[in-house]
Amino acid sequence: MSNAEGRLARAVGNALAHPVAVYRLLFFVAIGFFLVFAVFPFYWLLVVAVTPDGVAPELVPEAVTATNFLAVAGSGFLRYVFNSLVIATGTTVAVVAIASLAGYVFGRLEFPGKRVLLLVTLCVAYFPPVAFVIPLFRLLSGALSVSVFGRTLTSPELYNTPAGPGIPLTGLTMPLAIFVLTTFFAQIPDTLEDAARVEGTTRVGALVRVILPLSRPGVATAAVLTFLQVYNEFFFSLLLTNGDPQNWAPIVPPLRGLAVANASFAAAAAMTALVPVVLLLALADDHIVAGLTAGYR
Repeated sequence: MSNAEGRLARAVGNALAHPVAVYRLLFFVAIGFFLVFAVFPFYWLLVVAVTPDGVAPELVPEAVTATNFLAVAGSGFLRYVFNSLVIATGTTVAVVAIASLAGYVFGRLEFPGKRVLLLVTLCVAYFPPVAFVIPLFRLLSGALSVSVFGRTLTSPELYNTPAGPGIPLTGLTMPLAIFVLTTFFAQIPDTLEDAARVEGTTRVGALVRVILPLSRPGVATAAVLTFLQVYNEFFFSLLLTNGDPQNWAPIVPPLRGLAVANASFAAAAAMTALVPVVLLLALADDHIVAGLTAGYR
């Protein structure tokens, strides 16, 4: 046996003899990875945001200023934040409403081809957005015309409106929400729904009065994941708006330009844009944890 093989054998033997020490080592490695690649970027973003303009940022800043945040508040950037909130909220409401109906069908009913149809639905989430550039732009900018029974129909003009990026994002975020809600709806005992049906309620009434209240963690998880994905989306926001805040341009495209022009101002703008996300996660924290860990209980 070579020296390398001997060292490897001893290391494996020590790991098997002291599993607690191995788990503790792996735990600290995971924590270190999380701190370096998840927490530190946010800390550095805050450092850059509070560093005075023209001063090189330091790991522990000596001079701190709120000037950059005041500049963001007076620059009109809050309109971009408002636009993103409107688009993300509207898309989330539409996704949760439609996904609840689809999740009920997939989770509570039996019909031929259910698994195949659910698999096809999930595949939509993995389609690259760039594959839809030309048809979506033509469809949502009013440039698509079709002839039906001798009459020419033109697609609606949705460029520079909240519905422009909202419609394609609804379709792309829908599969994940359907999968999450299907998993939760399938766990509700049939007796609870049957009791509501005996009282005369319809399937939709049972969904609203019984299934959804009992699946609050799943609904919250689907809503938060959808909101975050839409709020941070770049591709369709750039494609279907011209970047003007008065034309419903969201936050991500202008942040790209700010990062090149003024790093401190861009960092302050990014921290400002994170406030709604932090508040949302703080309010829905318990439901999200319960939703994401439901399958491991």
